[in-house]
Amino acid sequence: MKRALSTAVVLAAALLVGACGERPQTNQHGVRFDAPPWTGSGAQANTGTAFTASGWQPGDRNAWEQHLKARMQFSQNEYTRIN
Repeated sequence: MKRALSTAVVLAAALLVGACGERPQTNQHGVRFDAPPWTGSGAQANTGTAFTASGWQPGDRNAWEQHLKARMQFSQNEYTRIN
Protein backbone atom coordinates (compact mmCIF):
# COMPACT_ATOMS: atom_id res chain seq x y z
CA MET A 1 0.00 0.00 0.00
CA LYS A 2 2.78 2.41 0.91
CA ARG A 3 4.64 1.50 -2.25
CA ALA A 4 1.63 2.28 -4.47
CA LEU A 5 1.05 5.57 -2.67
CA SER A 6 4.68 6.63 -2.98
CA THR A 7 4.69 5.68 -6.67
CA ALA A 8 1.57 7.77 -7.25
CA VAL A 9 3.13 10.73 -5.44
CA VAL A 10 6.32 10.47 -7.49
CA LEU A 11 4.35 10.28 -10.75
CA ALA A 12 2.21 13.27 -9.77
CA ALA A 13 5.33 15.26 -8.88
CA ALA A 14 6.94 14.35 -12.21
CA LEU A 15 3.86 15.53 -14.11
CA LEU A 16 3.76 18.81 -12.21
CA VAL A 17 7.44 19.51 -12.79
CA GLY A 18 7.15 18.54 -16.46
CA ALA A 19 4.42 21.12 -16.98
CA CYS A 20 6.78 23.93 -15.97
CA GLY A 21 9.00 23.60 -19.03
CA GLU A 22 7.17 25.75 -21.59
CA ARG A 23 9.00 26.40 -24.84
CA PRO A 24 8.90 29.76 -26.63
CA GLN A 25 6.13 29.94 -29.22
CA THR A 26 8.05 30.61 -32.41
CA ASN A 27 8.19 28.85 -35.75
CA GLN A 28 11.30 27.85 -37.70
CA HIS A 29 11.71 31.43 -38.97
CA GLY A 30 11.64 32.94 -35.48
CA VAL A 31 8.21 34.55 -35.85
CA ARG A 32 6.18 34.54 -32.67
CA PHE A 33 2.75 32.96 -32.95
CA ASP A 34 1.31 35.30 -30.34
CA ALA A 35 2.41 38.47 -32.12
CA PRO A 36 -0.30 41.00 -32.99
CA PRO A 37 -1.83 40.23 -36.40
CA TRP A 38 -0.99 43.62 -37.91
CA THR A 39 2.76 42.99 -37.52
CA GLY A 40 2.78 40.76 -40.59
CA SER A 41 3.20 37.09 -41.23
CA GLY A 42 6.54 37.01 -43.01
CA ALA A 43 9.74 35.36 -41.93
CA GLN A 44 10.96 38.58 -40.32
CA ALA A 45 9.16 41.08 -38.14
CA ASN A 46 6.96 43.60 -40.00
CA THR A 47 7.16 41.77 -43.33
CA GLY A 48 4.40 40.31 -45.43
CA THR A 49 4.11 37.27 -47.65
CA ALA A 50 2.75 36.57 -51.11
CA PHE A 51 -0.70 36.44 -49.52
CA THR A 52 -0.50 39.93 -48.03
CA ALA A 53 -3.29 42.18 -49.31
CA SER A 54 -2.20 44.93 -51.66
CA GLY A 55 -2.24 48.36 -50.11
CA TRP A 56 -1.54 47.11 -46.61
CA GLN A 57 1.82 47.79 -45.01
CA PRO A 58 2.82 45.27 -42.32
CA GLY A 59 3.09 46.92 -38.93
CA ASP A 60 0.37 49.52 -39.59
CA ARG A 61 -2.43 48.79 -37.13
CA ASN A 62 -4.80 51.44 -38.47
CA ALA A 63 -4.51 50.11 -42.03
CA TRP A 64 -5.08 46.56 -40.73
CA GLU A 65 -8.30 47.60 -39.01
CA GLN A 66 -9.50 49.50 -42.09
CA HIS A 67 -8.92 46.45 -44.30
CA LEU A 68 -10.86 44.25 -41.89
CA LYS A 69 -13.77 46.68 -41.87
CA ALA A 70 -13.80 46.84 -45.67
CA ARG A 71 -13.70 43.04 -45.98
CA MET A 72 -16.58 42.62 -43.57
CA GLN A 73 -18.67 45.31 -45.22
CA PHE A 74 -18.14 44.60 -48.90
CA SER A 75 -16.86 41.10 -49.55
CA GLN A 76 -17.89 38.90 -46.63
CA ASN A 77 -21.32 40.33 -45.92
CA GLU A 78 -23.73 38.05 -47.79
CA TYR A 79 -26.67 40.42 -47.32
CA THR A 80 -24.79 43.30 -48.93
CA ARG A 81 -23.58 41.15 -51.82
CA ILE A 82 -27.03 39.83 -52.73
CA ASN A 83 -29.14 42.98 -52.24
